[in-house]
Amino acid sequence: MVFWTKTLKDKEKRNKVIKTHKSVESIELVHSGEDYFSRLKTMISNAQNEVHFQTYIFDNDSTGLEIVEALKEAAARKVKVFVLLDGYGSFKLPKTIFRDLVKHGISIRFFSPWYSINNFYVGRRLHHKVIVADGEVALIGGINIADKYRGSDSVLPWLDYAVQINGAAFCKPLQQLCGNIYSKENKLRKRSIISRINNDKGAVIKLLRNDWLNQKNEISNAYLSKLRKADKEVIVVASYFLPGRKFSKVLKRAAKRGVKIKIILSGVSDLPIVMRATRYLYSSLLEQGIELLEWNKSVLHGKLALVDDTWSTIGSFNINHLSSYGSIEMNVEINSSKLLHTIDEHLRDVIEQCETVTFETIKSRWGIIESIKNWMAYFFVRIALVIATYLPYKRFGKFY
Repeated sequence: MVFWTKTLKDKEKRNKVIKTHKSVESIELVHSGEDYFSRLKTMISNAQNEVHFQTYIFDNDSTGLEIVEALKEAAARKVKVFVLLDGYGSFKLPKTIFRDLVKHGISIRFFSPWYSINNFYVGRRLHHKVIVADGEVALIGGINIADKYRGSDSVLPWLDYAVQINGAAFCKPLQQLCGNIYSKENKLRKRSIISRINNDKGAVIKLLRNDWLNQKNEISNAYLSKLRKADKEVIVVASYFLPGRKFSKVLKRAAKRGVKIKIILSGVSDLPIVMRATRYLYSSLLEQGIELLEWNKSVLHGKLALVDDTWSTIGSFNINHLSSYGSIEMNVEINSSKLLHTIDEHLRDVIEQCETVTFETIKSRWGIIESIKNWMAYFFVRIALVIATYLPYKRFGKFY
């Protein structure tokens, strides 16, 4: 069953729901590495009518070029292909590739160039990662198009996740939404997409979006709501973990109620200064009884949460100021016992491979100098994030 809810000024109209009797066929957890990229290539190769591809980073490497060729082949089959890339995350993509895609009939544009005649864009980025084909199948998550997310025989991919959703009940309205985002239209942006899952009694998935400038705070609100209601256990995979006051307060209150909270963090990071800033918070979190674990086998880029084995969310949303108030983010909310069991088993395996952080760990690993560096990194990053999310709202022109 699908529900589309359009937010309107009138409260009664706001609560109006349009219903159909359709369900999605399935939803699956997808891992970074060949699992994700083989599915992505299959989706593009099997597309017959229309493909929408929106991502933050599209690198000019072997993985990126492979996807470029797949998109060109789809266009050659007369498939309508729409590509939306972030102007900052994908700014290294050569103009020759851009022109080549256009030459092959692909509609492509950049979201929020770093600078334009009307605007100076900093924090407002297209950070979501979504591809939907023929309104039938979609991939939504945090995985960008680059070799580092794919890995190789000798190098592990960055740890990250997505979900594959099969079925028009969810994917058709998602495709319409992606089309609206690409064409800068607003008519579907305030609708919600919720679907039940076939052969999974009571299972529901929902699209969650964060776009603070357009009054969409669904991911932030979902996190806060579920943490407030948490009863037993919360597991969070957080790549760039710098929670604001509200999130920190709710997290600590949950721990005080006796909820077991485990946070899986980066032991290896592509942004060392952010990792240092997060480590400044370690002592405070440990004092609240929150268990901290570091993943050291590769860069951790995942954004995933599991609450009481009854709710999970996976997507592009980071627990920090930038995702909450700056970037455009997309997650999937999952209420499916089958998939939640799979996610739980996976997280237990990840936890076994992590290093547990304790007060003894902090004392032995970081002396006074390192602690001061962590403190400086925290305040520098916090200030930078506030500035980055403030500037986009002080513009002279349009939002895009």
